Amino acid sequence: MGNGVTVIEAGTGGAVVELDVLCRAAGLGPQWAEVAVRAGLIAGTPDEGFDARTLQRLRRLAWLHAHFDADPELAALVVQLEDEIERLRARLRRLGAGC
Repeated sequence: MGNGVTVIEAGTGGAVVELDVLCRAAGLGPQWAEVAVRAGLIAGTPDEGFDARTLQRLRRLAWLHAHFDADPELAALVVQLEDEIERLRARLRRLGAGC
């Protein structure tokens, strides 16, 4: 691509990006993101690439790290709990309980 962003088309039709692009978009150094990948804190691999949801998750991890000096594992736990809360709220909305 002409803008310097390396994009790979995933088999499911969604675009995925390489790790270096993911890091720049999240405002993190590659070392922090590599730790997150190795620890399984974000989905994807350098070979497969990373999707937009992973970018959003990495940005949330980075925000927690920057604002609360949270290490990657603690930040990942917080993000996982936030995701679970949102999933449960969506379930309540579907059931008509309204949140």
